[in-house]
Amino acid sequence: MFAQSSKHLVRLIALCLGIMLSALMTACASLPGDVVRSPSHALTDADGATRLTAVAAASLPEDAKISGLRLLPDGGQALEARMALANAAGRTIDAQYYQIANDASGREFLQALARAADRGVRVRLLIDDLHAGGEDDLLAGLAAAPNVEVRMFNPLAVRGGAVPSRVLLSLNEFTRVNRRMHNKLFIADNAFAISGGRNIGDAYFGRSQPANFIDMDVIAAGKVVGEQSAVFDAYWNSEHAYPIQSLVATERAPQVARAQFDAWAQGGGTDTAAQAVAERDLLGQGPVGAQLANGRVDLHLASVRVMADAPMKATHEQNLVDGAVMSGNLELLQSARSDVMVTSPYFIPDTRMLDILQASTARKVRVAVLTNSLATTDEPLVHVGYSRYRDELLGMGVALYEMMPGVDAPQATAAVSHGSLGRLHAKVAVVDHRWLSIGSMNMDRRSAHSNTEMGLVIDSPELAMQVATLLQREQLPRSYQLRMQPGAARPKLQWVAPSATEQPLVFTAEPSRNWRRQLGVSFTSFFVSEQLL
Repeated sequence: MFAQSSKHLVRLIALCLGIMLSALMTACASLPGDVVRSPSHALTDADGATRLTAVAAASLPEDAKISGLRLLPDGGQALEARMALANAAGRTIDAQYYQIANDASGREFLQALARAADRGVRVRLLIDDLHAGGEDDLLAGLAAAPNVEVRMFNPLAVRGGAVPSRVLLSLNEFTRVNRRMHNKLFIADNAFAISGGRNIGDAYFGRSQPANFIDMDVIAAGKVVGEQSAVFDAYWNSEHAYPIQSLVATERAPQVARAQFDAWAQGGGTDTAAQAVAERDLLGQGPVGAQLANGRVDLHLASVRVMADAPMKATHEQNLVDGAVMSGNLELLQSARSDVMVTSPYFIPDTRMLDILQASTARKVRVAVLTNSLATTDEPLVHVGYSRYRDELLGMGVALYEMMPGVDAPQATAAVSHGSLGRLHAKVAVVDHRWLSIGSMNMDRRSAHSNTEMGLVIDSPELAMQVATLLQREQLPRSYQLRMQPGAARPKLQWVAPSATEQPLVFTAEPSRNWRRQLGVSFTSFFVSEQLL
């Protein structure tokens, strides 16, 4: 997310100071005016069957009007599923991501797309431009191959450099630059789709040190995939999607550009790429690739509603109306009759969300929220925004949990190794043990108003129970539960951690707080609106 710059306080302060200098700046670079975008659309039944369409059909009942879904809680299996689909695709691959990291997982992913294109598969790759600085030549090299198109969503005119410097040099158009495509979607042959919270990078697949993201995806087949493909097409054909060739000035021959891409994709070593995939994940499921090879994927049948913000959300200026995905999630929470469990790495409620949570607890609905602690968040500035609401949330009866750090941190995926810090990144909600929401959206102001998001609302007691079980069995027992100090005249916040003894550990000050760091982040937070976090 855009607040990633908060990881380094000096960069954030430089960003704030840069605002004061923006009046002196002129646009030293500009986006191309006349851009040729050839419209294209997803594979249809009329285009002919493929191996994947046959497997999808075999995995569902005949004439099924509902969809089939399976959770992907394990990072290694989540990457393996994408690779298996890419390797099996016969006609098309459509991929849409906020970030594809320049690491082993990113190289492996892009290599798989290139190999598919070499087999004659049409590949459409749409990437948000923010984190792609300095990679224009590589992406153009991929796009130079036959059958591959690469487009950048809402590109910055400044092409090179790290995120903070690119943003700093784009402050003259900050309102536009602040709008990012946060969607995550992978579709093969319009037969299977993977969506959820994971970007493409080592940290999302349990391959990174010292920290990995605890995340959740879902693979789907059936009716829902066609609807997800329609969402992809809308973004792909939008005015905000720029062909990479329109942004890169190069005279390299296509074969030279592709050779340079291949050299990059094969570089950097293969030690992490060789990591073994777990035979079974925490739900007892085997890898997707083996099931594809056997001709049938084990899926849960369910009715699904696709939620997606329109690409035009990137056009609007300071519009504080909730996007379609936030509105859909809040409506789901509002419908709760017995219990709600929300998991979000970044949690900054607005007035509407607070009102819904207050009304829910007043109806005796049990509401629990799991988010990152100060020790596990990768966005300390966002944590400051969240911390302003803890007392109010506890006062209305919401149960708050924050992830614990260390080797005993929650192991939500088998791929998170011991000694690696687990950072919560999953964006899921379970309502009334029946409804499951999963997607790219954080429960914060940025996802509501600035980023484009997408997600699924699934009517499945089985899948809802699987997620609830993972939360209760793997995450909540290794999280701090927050409470107000009982019996005190002036109650203070406490963090209660489970222990091996009968008595829990109680912290009266925020665990892992570094006062020097906290002072700097708190100071910076005065200059950054919660709408930007």
